[in-house]
Amino acid sequence: MPSLEDELFPSTPGKFKIDRAHTMNRQFHRCFASTSTMFLWALFLVALTASYLSFQSFVDTGSRYLSASWGGIQWEKQVRNSAQIHRSGGMSVLVTGAAGFVGSHVSQALKKRGDGVVGLDNFNNYYDPSLKKARKSLLNGHGIFVIEGDVNDVRLLEKLFDVVAFTHVMHLAAQAGVRYAMENPQSYVHSNIAGLVTLLEVCKAANPQPSIVWASSSSVYGLNEKVPFTESDRTDQPASLYAATKKAGEEITHTYNHIYGLSITGLRFFTVYGPWGRPDMAYFSFTRNILQGKPITVYRGKNRVDLARDFTYIDDIVKGCLGSLDTAGKSTGTGGKKRGPAQYRIFNLGNTAPVTVPTLVDILERHLKVKAKRNIVDMPGNGDVPYTHANITSARKEFGYKPTTDLQTGLKKFVRWYLSYYGYNHGKPVN
Repeated sequence: MPSLEDELFPSTPGKFKIDRAHTMNRQFHRCFASTSTMFLWALFLVALTASYLSFQSFVDTGSRYLSASWGGIQWEKQVRNSAQIHRSGGMSVLVTGAAGFVGSHVSQALKKRGDGVVGLDNFNNYYDPSLKKARKSLLNGHGIFVIEGDVNDVRLLEKLFDVVAFTHVMHLAAQAGVRYAMENPQSYVHSNIAGLVTLLEVCKAANPQPSIVWASSSSVYGLNEKVPFTESDRTDQPASLYAATKKAGEEITHTYNHIYGLSITGLRFFTVYGPWGRPDMAYFSFTRNILQGKPITVYRGKNRVDLARDFTYIDDIVKGCLGSLDTAGKSTGTGGKKRGPAQYRIFNLGNTAPVTVPTLVDILERHLKVKAKRNIVDMPGNGDVPYTHANITSARKEFGYKPTTDLQTGLKKFVRWYLSYYGYNHGKPVN
């Protein structure tokens, strides 16, 4: 059987042999030229792809740089100016959650007495961010620089400590609310656990290490029936995921204190209320609904017992926060290594005078001059507890904590602020 070569180039004498050789040579060059062309095209495509990827990387990097809310010479100048101390023996404090309810009040109080303050807040949408933006504007007016960022952002935190040697951290950033945890549990783990660990990691590595005061919660007492609640009471029966994350925070902070020598004070807040408060709190939503003529839901406990809370006015909480900062011992670690025992404390900050929720509504009705439409229902199993009452003996002994505002007076101040902020005139909205 003739080969493929023989079929293409038959064996004939003379001219055919010459033509055959010539043709083979021509085919060889054509094939080589074709292969070279394909190779060049391949190189071109590779180069084009590499160029595109490089350009895309450049664009992405530029975009991230342009969209970054922190960094640069001007930004560092604002941070340093805000952190500058203006009193003898003053402190430089990083306040997380600075655009929040408690954070904004604490930041103003610190600045007013001459301490340096830098704020950090992520302005999430758990409730209307416009209220947080308004608080930020208020702080800006007092010379307090508030950075938009998250406590989980390690690079941002490290940069802040690189720019300013903070003496103290007031950690108030957290995902608040008991009932919302049933809708978005991940947000509580992200903020209250992961965010806390991130902050502690940066603080332990800082030189010098700052002293830390942070917000725990009265919710850690959970299902305890013994009242008033004392710091030494058991806290291993949380009634909500929020409470569980705060309890976890207390265990985590104890670990960092023990291993790394961080000076840490935890504050268990009891139902804080007042001007610039959180819209998700009962007194706030009650006020809104009463003014709008909408019914309010008042929960009651087992056997139709009224729920009661140790309502604590914001100014009293601020006094407790500042007292904790002023009496905080220095951290003992260097380069992330413990050099000796460091202070670890937990305090209740409450009003130590519980008031029932129906009584709260009665007071609001008097101040608003509007009758509430009450819808009384049994408390669902959503993590709420029936009663809170703070024993504040430890805080009183340690830094003279003494609440001075009763609910009647505090709600009067809140209602005055609410009517002004939301544009009400004699109980009616101003157009």
